[in-house]
Amino acid sequence: MNSLRRCLIPLVSAVVLAGTASIPSKAEVVGEVGVDWIGNDIIVEAVPDPQVKGVTCHVTYFDRSMIDRLKNGKWFEDPSNNSIACRQTGPIEIGDIDLGKGGEEVFRQGRSLIWKDLLVKRIYDKTNDTLIYLAHSRQVVDGSAKMAISTVPLYNQQVTWTKGKPAP
Repeated sequence: MNSLRRCLIPLVSAVVLAGTASIPSKAEVVGEVGVDWIGNDIIVEAVPDPQVKGVTCHVTYFDRSMIDRLKNGKWFEDPSNNSIACRQTGPIEIGDIDLGKGGEEVFRQGRSLIWKDLLVKRIYDKTNDTLIYLAHSRQVVDGSAKMAISTVPLYNQQVTWTKGKPAP
């Protein structure tokens, strides 16, 4: 049933978001760890950066079981807790990326039926020649913005910039 819900929520989110922006990278489930007897799981997904070849982020999130949903309510919502680790997984080739301080979206996944999204944004730190990946929820939960960060340093690495490396 968890796999059906994992398919349904992103599909509904995609319909709601259709036409608003280009579709970011797609994730592949590479791990699923059971955490308790009622069927709650931690899901691990691999997310390749669509504009930076050779960088893959691994994102984790909590997937609630049907029993947990019946017991605790909030039927269509999962917790905002997540984690991210991004690493070089091949030769790095950087395409046309947003160099602004707000960065750009690399990945988005619906975590509730309508409003809550798990987002991964990439920000380029020119001064330190580093790619920063920020995972966060679009919805603030209980007054707390849940987030996680990972970096991929480019210093002293062989990196190809298809549009030329920006000046520091």
